[in-house]
Amino acid sequence: MNDKKLDIEVMRRHTGSHIMTYAVTMMRKDITLGVGPWTDDMFYQDFNFGDDPLGENDFKAIEKKMRWIINKDFKIVRKEFSEAESLKIWAHDPFKLELIAGIVARGEQISAYDFVDESGRVVYRDICAGPHLESTGQLGAFKIVKISGAYWRADANNTPLTRIYGVAFETPEKLDEYLKFLEEAAKRDHRKLGQELDLFSFHDEGPGFPFWHPNGMTVMNRLLEYWHEKHDEYGYKYVQTPMMLSEDLWHQSGHYENYKENMYFTEIDEKGYAVKPMNCPGGMLIYKKGLHSYRDLPLRLAELGLVHRHELSGTLHGLFRARAFTQDDAHIFCTLEQVEEELKSVIQLAKEFYSKFEFEFHVELSTKPEKAIGEDAMWEKAEAILEKVIAGSGLEFKINPGDGAFYGPKLDFHLKDAIGRTWQCGTVQLDFAMPERFDLTYIGADGEKHRPVMLHRVIFGSIERFIGILIEHTAGALPAWVAPVQVAILPISDAHMKRAAEVQKELESHGAFVELLDPRETLGKRIRLAQTRKIPFAAIIGDEELKSGDLTIRKYGEQKDAKISIQSFIKKLKN
Repeated sequence: MNDKKLDIEVMRRHTGSHIMTYAVTMMRKDITLGVGPWTDDMFYQDFNFGDDPLGENDFKAIEKKMRWIINKDFKIVRKEFSEAESLKIWAHDPFKLELIAGIVARGEQISAYDFVDESGRVVYRDICAGPHLESTGQLGAFKIVKISGAYWRADANNTPLTRIYGVAFETPEKLDEYLKFLEEAAKRDHRKLGQELDLFSFHDEGPGFPFWHPNGMTVMNRLLEYWHEKHDEYGYKYVQTPMMLSEDLWHQSGHYENYKENMYFTEIDEKGYAVKPMNCPGGMLIYKKGLHSYRDLPLRLAELGLVHRHELSGTLHGLFRARAFTQDDAHIFCTLEQVEEELKSVIQLAKEFYSKFEFEFHVELSTKPEKAIGEDAMWEKAEAILEKVIAGSGLEFKINPGDGAFYGPKLDFHLKDAIGRTWQCGTVQLDFAMPERFDLTYIGADGEKHRPVMLHRVIFGSIERFIGILIEHTAGALPAWVAPVQVAILPISDAHMKRAAEVQKELESHGAFVELLDPRETLGKRIRLAQTRKIPFAAIIGDEELKSGDLTIRKYGEQKDAKISIQSFIKKLKN
């Protein structure tokens, strides 16, 4: 294979996974295998170890077996099998039998890859669509990096499994670079920093449901103030819809058939209800309640809606994967002729938001998924409009086939953080299907009823998740305008307390969030405390500052102090 990009993908996605799996099966004979796909930069395999799973202490042993397999340089050979042959070969493994049934149902060829020794003997075989490298000796530098719980078919009602992750790179240098990246990512982990900065917590009494502390609510409220400011500027009106709605509504919207495994259900007065995983149906009920003329459109209805989604316990990941979060939703109802301008407006709003936080981003156009509602012609029309608008925006974008919402294609905004990771946050979805399902109409200039087009969009996405991303992007050193405490005032002794209180009052009168650190502790200890809490500015007040009336300011992360007048400092804070 000459394509270097293909080499690393094949190495990581298939061959690396099979070599790791063979190594584990050499260590544990009586196990069954789940699936073994990949993430963007890792491969993994799910194992059913029964009551005695492997753990992190076994990583070195797995790696030792993998090196032995690599040194043996087994040939990797593709084989094809009939259904009958496959059922006989894997009769002992119920997971493989289920996979075989799925392959047959889809009308696909059953294939496996063998590791073959010098004598032609098959030492290892596993079902896989491939492709693979030519031999095990071609695998580059590798490492087993983590372990987690999983369930067969990602269903908590199924067998619990152990998921082991590994990475592979062309060279040891690239592997070392990646491991350093993982170290840096661990330092920035928002779950750890969230506790250290006293922003939020998670508790066994509510797994997957974040508890927000005063500092965290200050950060969230700052973001929401900015959100309201920008939405006022862009002509949005605000709504709020109930957290729980009739189960019938979710059947009508299509969420039940496409999303029910992620929803929470209950019964009230012998009637089924669902806690909302999304805000869309409530927004449509509000639109449907009134009569609308073409003169009323576009109608932009924004909602900060708390939604709940049933995520499996093994997939929960702090604010990144929670069971309750706030979507900064908006639903725009417009005419077909207005769609392009509304899309341009959403894109411009997103650009202003992300530049505020100094995020680079790119856009992906996600097209019709397997599970979708609406006619093909509707999808083609919607996709063509989105492609025209994003192509004309001058933004970098790529096509992401099959990843659209079940009711329409979408543009997803992927933010790049300080260490190069990308996060999908904002989205705008073009929807012709829901207005049809809910029989939404407006009266046109001709006096007749017409069907509006609907845009679904978020900018933050999930506000909680965005805060997590921002924490990791800044390593917890949040921008001064977002930080829960912007200025720590450090009087050197009791003799300087009066002036420190005056400075605090002056700064607070201009809207700053200020904390006065008690001089009973040493100045060095208080400076370290301000640094540990990642407070953007520390204002030191001693004899010299009493005489001059100025402040000595130390910015977070810097060792040099700067003399500045209080008026100039206030201006700096406001900017």
